Amino acid sequence: MSTKRNARRESLVEEASFSSIDLFRGLPDEALKAIEEKSAVRDYRAGHVFFRPGETGQVLFLLETGHVQTFRTTGQKRLIVAELKPPSIFGEMGCVGQCMYYCSAQATEPSRIRVLSRENLEELMDRYPQIVRRMLELMSNRFLHVLMDLEATSSRNLIPRLAKLLLQRAEGDHVRDMTHKEIAEHLHVYRESATTALGELRKAGIVAIERKQIRILDQRRLERATRE
Repeated sequence: MSTKRNARRESLVEEASFSSIDLFRGLPDEALKAIEEKSAVRDYRAGHVFFRPGETGQVLFLLETGHVQTFRTTGQKRLIVAELKPPSIFGEMGCVGQCMYYCSAQATEPSRIRVLSRENLEELMDRYPQIVRRMLELMSNRFLHVLMDLEATSSRNLIPRLAKLLLQRAEGDHVRDMTHKEIAEHLHVYRESATTALGELRKAGIVAIERKQIRILDQRRLERATRE
């Protein structure tokens, strides 16, 4: 009996997880049950690549636990499109049009993913048209985010963007386990540019660059730097 209760509890947790995704929010219980029955849950190790630009697919990925990063690469430079935390979806381009992906997706930590086929997704769309509208909204918002990010890259000074990133990633007064290369990828610049900008903040006495971490010495001035 205890085993059945635990299984039911786990099922409810899973339903709550993907039902809180905008794409499926507000759907009736029968629709959520259909998603659960017609999808498969898989565990992926950190570093697993789900798809790359130019590849085609026929599935929608639902992130239940872990972390996934979507990005594009130009030579040695990586442009991060999105940092995905659960619950969220990705790979929606594999379910529309030519089913071709325009970016890469990679697990950055062990992740549990629910996979829903395009065929089953289309069945849900036929029964619940609101999913179509939400899918269009999702794709539009993500495209707008990329455009705004590109605009910011071209029109804003590097140091304000770096200051904002450090504040977002700070745990207390420290930014841990974030290399110069990773900072550059988030800011869409070369590593050398990120290192130079960090050096300017260090010279100003705003941060200290230590082994495997950056320590914020003056948070007020760092906050001010985001507006300069």
